[in-house]
Amino acid sequence: MARLLGIRARLAITLVALVALTAILLGAGAYVFVETSLHDQALRDAAAQARFDLAVTIPNRGQPPQPSADDIVDSGLRQTFLQRGVDTVIDTGDAEPVVSRPDLVGAAAAFPPDLAERVRAGELAYAWSTVAGRPSLVIGGRVGGAGPAFYFIHDAAAIDEALGQLRAALIVGTIALVLVALLVARSVARRILAPIEAASRAAEAIEHGDLSARVPVTSDDEFGRWAERFNGMAEALAETIGRLEAAEAQNRRFVADVAHELRTPLAALVAEASILREHLDSLPAQSRRAGELLVSDVGRLRSLVDDLMEVSRFDAHAEQIVVEPVELGRLVRMATASRLSEATIELPDRPLVIDTDARRFDRIVANLLDNAREHAPAAPVTVSLATDIAEHEIVVAVTDRGPGVPPDRLGRIFERFYKADPSRHGGSSGLGLAIAAEHAALLGGYLTASNLAEGGLRMELRLPVTGSLPLGDAAATAGADARGSDDPVPGASHP
Repeated sequence: MARLLGIRARLAITLVALVALTAILLGAGAYVFVETSLHDQALRDAAAQARFDLAVTIPNRGQPPQPSADDIVDSGLRQTFLQRGVDTVIDTGDAEPVVSRPDLVGAAAAFPPDLAERVRAGELAYAWSTVAGRPSLVIGGRVGGAGPAFYFIHDAAAIDEALGQLRAALIVGTIALVLVALLVARSVARRILAPIEAASRAAEAIEHGDLSARVPVTSDDEFGRWAERFNGMAEALAETIGRLEAAEAQNRRFVADVAHELRTPLAALVAEASILREHLDSLPAQSRRAGELLVSDVGRLRSLVDDLMEVSRFDAHAEQIVVEPVELGRLVRMATASRLSEATIELPDRPLVIDTDARRFDRIVANLLDNAREHAPAAPVTVSLATDIAEHEIVVAVTDRGPGVPPDRLGRIFERFYKADPSRHGGSSGLGLAIAAEHAALLGGYLTASNLAEGGLRMELRLPVTGSLPLGDAAATAGADARGSDDPVPGASHP
């Protein structure tokens, strides 16, 4: 439950619970104190009155004979108590006690048993009981420890009424205190957590790139010092990121400038190398090998400069995609024929048509094939095209049976200039897979690499289906046969 509530709610609930608990304990203590005081005072007054009444009941303190009920009636004692307003039950031991009022007939049977026992023992005893349907204090005693038992009944309804009013007042007061505490707790919790909420908003703004976001310092307490530290951290972070961005921008400009400046002399070198290549056979044997190496190195240099120019366009966000309906099987066949004609091609029985950028798709597949040809030159390579219906993706896989990539380096092969095995550099610049990953990201997809259990490397291009698959997606073409093969599927893209 605590996880479902925020800190503000938990803090407010804690404050309200403390106030409620305090109010309940104080109310209960006050109630017990008042109840005890009222009962004690009533008991003291009733006991004093009972002693007086017992003292004046029979003037002769000698050894009077035991009066009977008739004697008490004849003596007018009942009338005396009635005139004094004292409700009395006189137990003479006869069948029926003498009562001062008719409604007290049978009241003695409702007295607690221990009260009668203590009175018979000669004690002045009391008990809180209900007599004639009203709460009462019953004081019992005997004159000189002998004679009839007198039970004086004092109405305690006023005490119960006062205690009831006190209970109602305490309950209403507790509810009012809880409501006030709830309002105050919400306000206090809001004010206490205001710096944290401000820091949360500032952190969210920084997360989205606004490095100027800061937390207002509104106090000199712990929260104020915390806000100052947060702002200091944000300032240092902004400065560090600014320096990194400046350095990265400088590096990007350097790469772009170098690649641009190399284009002119490189064009001349390419032209000269092409002339030299045409005359290699006429060169002496000693010079022919140097000429061949020169022509090869110029080709590698041209490829490197082209890759650098493409990378600089990515960094400058100058690349634009051109989306059109594309039949992927045809592009896969063309790319494989031009890059690795001996590779095995596995295509679905029906064409797969999606909306994508054909040039970038071809570039990705070509780079994956170049990687397989370079790192597994003598191993068989398989190129497959399929749909992942569950994920709604197109999957192009290039699988070779070469040595694979060490597991600790597998996650870095799409980084720029990274080579899983630097000693086997071949003619690679280390940019091919990085450029392929950039193109895949522009198309909304991604590249993955995994080693095969039986040996080899599997590279996958996964692209989201941005158009219909009229001939390959069974779910989309479920009603095509019923309409006829020439009736196009609604929303389908055709080349």
